[in-house]
Amino acid sequence: MEVPVYDIQGKQTGTMSVDEVALGETINADLIKQAFVMYHANLRQGSARTKNRAMIAYTNKKMYKQKGTGNARHGSKRVAQFRGGGHVKQKTRTREDYRKDMPVKMRRKANRNALLAKLVDQEVKVVSGLTVAEPKTRVFVDMLKGLGVDQSALVALSADAEKSKAARLSARNIDFVELCRADQLTAFNMLNNRYLVIDQADLEAWLSGPSSQTGKSAKTDPMGRVAEEVA
Repeated sequence: MEVPVYDIQGKQTGTMSVDEVALGETINADLIKQAFVMYHANLRQGSARTKNRAMIAYTNKKMYKQKGTGNARHGSKRVAQFRGGGHVKQKTRTREDYRKDMPVKMRRKANRNALLAKLVDQEVKVVSGLTVAEPKTRVFVDMLKGLGVDQSALVALSADAEKSKAARLSARNIDFVELCRADQLTAFNMLNNRYLVIDQADLEAWLSGPSSQTGKSAKTDPMGRVAEEVA
């Protein structure tokens, strides 16, 4: 597959060859959905909290005398049937209650397959040299306009903080732009935006980096592992 490569002004300067087979060859919607649901669920804070009877700040004094009022017998106003009372089934959620998981190889295949889906739909804008001289939002907006980005966009910037600093400061105030590190692309943030804007060098590094290990080598000889020091 030949993917157009643009310059910072939005003019096409060439093409980039991407191996469709390495991205899964065909779009596996079920796999992508499973990864999307996992990433989405793992963003939940798990902070749901409700109070039980013991936590309600009411007095322990009996509401009214036991007999003679014609009302039902009650000893506390903190019970669930009264307004402001405690919950019968208290919620004490944690982040782990919502957490989902997938094998690393499946997760990487889903991320690469999501990229294939974006490439097929021509929603990936590869830029040769995604950097700006100084932090200016107007320059970044003009670049996106030149690329034909008219809806939400995920801008994947270099993992080198100094290299991507000006671009990050330029894009962070744009409403329809989401920023992420190029080496942390996932199916969730790719599919959560209409377009993907990424530097050619960063895309090549992502395609050939750890995300490319979707077989046994991901476990036996993972990329990025620090070599053990020989004594």
